[in-house]
Amino acid sequence: MALQITESNFESEVINSPVPVLIDFWATWCGPCRMISPIVDQVATEMAGVAKVGKINVDEAAALATRYGVKNIPTLVFIKGGEEVARITGATSKDNIIARLKACL
Repeated sequence: MALQITESNFESEVINSPVPVLIDFWATWCGPCRMISPIVDQVATEMAGVAKVGKINVDEAAALATRYGVKNIPTLVFIKGGEEVARITGATSKDNIIARLKACL
Protein backbone atom coordinates (compact mmCIF):
# COMPACT_ATOMS: atom_id res chain seq x y z
CA MET A 1 0.00 0.00 0.00
CA ALA A 2 1.29 3.44 -0.91
CA LEU A 3 2.06 6.01 1.80
CA GLN A 4 -0.17 9.03 2.20
CA ILE A 5 2.16 11.98 1.64
CA THR A 6 1.11 15.32 3.08
CA GLU A 7 2.73 18.71 3.42
CA SER A 8 3.68 17.81 7.01
CA ASN A 9 5.50 14.54 6.19
CA PHE A 10 6.78 15.45 2.69
CA GLU A 11 10.27 16.51 3.83
CA SER A 12 10.93 13.35 5.87
CA GLU A 13 9.25 10.83 3.54
CA VAL A 14 10.33 12.24 0.16
CA ILE A 15 13.14 14.80 0.26
CA ASN A 16 15.17 12.98 2.93
CA SER A 17 14.38 9.45 1.73
CA PRO A 18 17.44 7.19 1.38
CA VAL A 19 15.71 5.35 -1.50
CA PRO A 20 14.02 6.65 -4.68
CA VAL A 21 10.42 7.79 -4.24
CA LEU A 22 7.49 7.55 -6.64
CA ILE A 23 4.76 10.10 -5.96
CA ASP A 24 1.29 9.68 -7.43
CA PHE A 25 -0.45 13.08 -7.62
CA TRP A 26 -4.18 12.28 -7.70
CA ALA A 27 -7.69 13.41 -6.70
CA THR A 28 -10.81 11.54 -5.62
CA TRP A 29 -12.87 12.98 -8.51
CA CYS A 30 -10.35 11.88 -11.19
CA GLY A 31 -11.39 8.75 -13.11
CA PRO A 32 -7.94 7.88 -14.51
CA CYS A 33 -6.49 8.41 -10.99
CA ARG A 34 -8.92 5.86 -9.55
CA MET A 35 -8.01 3.51 -12.41
CA ILE A 36 -4.26 3.50 -11.67
CA SER A 37 -4.56 3.70 -7.87
CA PRO A 38 -4.58 -0.11 -7.37
CA ILE A 39 -1.62 -0.38 -9.78
CA VAL A 40 0.34 2.17 -7.74
CA ASP A 41 -0.47 0.18 -4.57
CA GLN A 42 0.81 -3.02 -6.25
CA VAL A 43 4.03 -1.25 -7.24
CA ALA A 44 4.40 -0.10 -3.60
CA THR A 45 4.15 -3.70 -2.42
CA GLU A 46 6.48 -5.12 -5.07
CA MET A 47 9.14 -2.43 -4.63
CA ALA A 48 9.01 -2.28 -0.81
CA GLY A 49 12.49 -1.95 0.68
CA VAL A 50 13.97 -0.87 -2.68
CA ALA A 51 11.90 2.24 -3.34
CA LYS A 52 9.16 4.19 -1.61
CA VAL A 53 5.75 4.84 -3.18
CA GLY A 54 3.44 7.58 -1.97
CA LYS A 55 0.27 9.38 -2.98
CA ILE A 56 -0.48 13.08 -2.75
CA ASN A 57 -4.08 14.24 -2.97
CA VAL A 58 -3.84 17.48 -4.97
CA ASP A 59 -6.97 18.88 -3.30
CA GLU A 60 -5.46 18.43 0.17
CA ALA A 61 -1.86 19.39 -0.70
CA ALA A 62 -2.22 21.99 -3.43
CA ALA A 63 1.09 23.62 -2.50
CA LEU A 64 2.98 20.39 -3.27
CA ALA A 65 1.18 20.01 -6.60
CA THR A 66 2.13 23.60 -7.43
CA ARG A 67 5.73 23.04 -6.29
CA TYR A 68 6.06 20.22 -8.84
CA GLY A 69 4.12 21.99 -11.58
CA VAL A 70 1.40 19.35 -11.69
CA LYS A 71 -1.18 20.56 -14.20
CA ASN A 72 -2.83 17.25 -15.12
CA ILE A 73 -3.58 14.21 -13.00
CA PRO A 74 -2.65 11.53 -12.52
CA THR A 75 0.97 12.61 -12.60
CA LEU A 76 3.66 10.23 -11.37
CA VAL A 77 6.85 11.98 -10.24
CA PHE A 78 10.03 10.02 -9.56
CA ILE A 79 12.33 11.58 -6.92
CA LYS A 80 15.90 10.52 -6.16
CA GLY A 81 18.12 12.35 -3.71
CA GLY A 82 15.41 14.96 -3.21
CA GLU A 83 15.32 15.87 -6.93
CA GLU A 84 12.83 14.98 -9.66
CA VAL A 85 14.43 12.56 -12.13
CA ALA A 86 11.44 11.43 -14.22
CA ARG A 87 7.73 12.00 -14.71
CA ILE A 88 4.75 10.23 -16.28
CA THR A 89 1.54 12.17 -16.92
CA GLY A 90 -1.70 10.26 -17.40
CA ALA A 91 -2.66 6.66 -16.78
CA THR A 92 0.00 4.11 -17.67
CA SER A 93 0.78 0.43 -17.24
CA LYS A 94 2.27 -1.22 -14.17
CA ASP A 95 5.19 -2.46 -16.28
CA ASN A 96 5.98 1.08 -17.40
CA ILE A 97 5.85 2.40 -13.82
CA ILE A 98 8.14 -0.36 -12.52
CA ALA A 99 10.59 0.06 -15.42
CA ARG A 100 10.79 3.82 -14.80
CA LEU A 101 11.22 3.27 -11.04
CA LYS A 102 13.97 0.66 -11.55
CA ALA A 103 15.78 3.13 -13.82
CA CYS A 104 15.94 5.48 -10.79
CA LEU A 105 17.68 2.92 -8.55
